[in-house]
Amino acid sequence: MPTREAEWDNRHFWEVSNAEHLALSDGVGMINLSHFAIFDVVGAEAEALLEFCSVAKVGTDTAVGKGVYTHFLDHTGGIHSDLTIVRLADDRFRVICGGDTGHRDYVWMQRMVDKRGLTQVEFIDQTEQIATLGLWGPDARVTLQKLMDDPDSISHDAFPYATAKEINVLGITIWAFRISYVGEQGWELYFPFGEGLKLWDALAELDVTPVGIETYANSRRLEKSLRLQNDDLEIDYNLYEAGLSRPKVKAADFHGKDAYVAQRELPEQAAYLCTFVLEDTTDDQGVVRYPVGHWPLLDPETHEVIIDSHGRRSYTTSVAFGPSLGQNIAMGYLPSDRAKEGDSVLMEYFGCFFPAKIVSVGYRALLDPSNERVRS
Repeated sequence: MPTREAEWDNRHFWEVSNAEHLALSDGVGMINLSHFAIFDVVGAEAEALLEFCSVAKVGTDTAVGKGVYTHFLDHTGGIHSDLTIVRLADDRFRVICGGDTGHRDYVWMQRMVDKRGLTQVEFIDQTEQIATLGLWGPDARVTLQKLMDDPDSISHDAFPYATAKEINVLGITIWAFRISYVGEQGWELYFPFGEGLKLWDALAELDVTPVGIETYANSRRLEKSLRLQNDDLEIDYNLYEAGLSRPKVKAADFHGKDAYVAQRELPEQAAYLCTFVLEDTTDDQGVVRYPVGHWPLLDPETHEVIIDSHGRRSYTTSVAFGPSLGQNIAMGYLPSDRAKEGDSVLMEYFGCFFPAKIVSVGYRALLDPSNERVRS
């Protein structure tokens, strides 16, 4: 793995993160995700609330145990939140948010309760009752099966992608959700905090590699072109610009729907989220840099910051080194006339200028394990 010689590049980076990334990609890794904010939304009007909040259809004929990745929009169609919602029963849903967005999402749902005049909705905060462990990698299933009396219960056919159900592991009742933010097969495992060490130790004895947030939130998800709320997803941009619009607009009303439909009818958006590869990041001192953070994207000829028709300045929304590809990867929005695959812009980094080649416009993974590997 490359050495980060520049102090700034290295100060927020743990030297074994790249090795953890590769261990997960080649075998299996586990990630402590107990920072997730979890709210059970219950009551006769729980479905009405979450349908109104969500761009995706989460109620009506959505089956019990089905998980849906969705977004909340503001009134302009800007991306307020991204999260997953799982139907637990006809009148009960589990809302799973990122740790840094959970309280904001809770407040937003409460505002929608007031906006709709709903009276039969209750929120049960499960954040401090339920621990979360991510288990992912091509060997995730066979590893977990070794700890189960009924290993067939998590076979591909018995446990389809994007579904959730209870399983028994080492006598622990676990609510398992088959979803992935790292592009590998596996589960988010939910269980009481008191059972955590028993499960962690058992997986460690099977040589499962503990993996940190650098892989989860940066390197692996960037190799998969997966977006991060509050970085790649902001209220300043819409779902069409971010490459996350739904195939169809659902019939039910939802907050921001008028703006969302109007954006859909445009011949093109003002900007698009692009994925870049930084092919040479050698600075003027001859040191190879590993950029982190948000940095301006410039016109290669004028060295001026690129600005779209809405006055939004282009910058890197995410940057990380991808160990599987051996490349520095970035994301950022470019005006529609500049978002052309194969073209390059400049990224300014501490006064140095690095070419950033546009390798994808919209959602497309740079590293894509086969569907059989991810969903098998």
